[in-house]
Amino acid sequence: MPRKGHVKKRPVFPDSRYNSKSLGKFINGIMKGGKKSVAEKIMYSALDIAAERLNTDPFDVYQKALDNVKPLVEVRPRRVGGATYQVPVEVAPERAQVLAIRWILQYSRSKKGIPMAERLARELTDAYKGEGASIKKREDTHKMAEANRAFAHYRW
Repeated sequence: MPRKGHVKKRPVFPDSRYNSKSLGKFINGIMKGGKKSVAEKIMYSALDIAAERLNTDPFDVYQKALDNVKPLVEVRPRRVGGATYQVPVEVAPERAQVLAIRWILQYSRSKKGIPMAERLARELTDAYKGEGASIKKREDTHKMAEANRAFAHYRW
């Protein structure tokens, strides 16, 4: 965070196939080394694979998977009188989307030995069904917030 002034949000350009800014952000998250065309190929092929397995529209698979992974609450550390408490706070919609994208990509990247499109398709399919590693991460985050509900009055 800068000491002076406010940092403006950069514009996110929508993706080419579905004209969705959210999907554009996801593609930017996949991208490594500025190779956007490679990231787009990975994403679109993963969506096609997942949609074929679930017999639904590819964009619906993406949207439902992302909605299932988005957290509602998270814990933030608050320092009060020499002690650090994990204080549960509600997650802003934009941050929830960023966390969901980050978790899906993290767990799809962690499975080695398979092409990235296949790994991503599996993670999206699992998230669509409400299971898998990224859903477990969301549930763990919610459990942590529930366990620390006693410190909710430190929220400000």
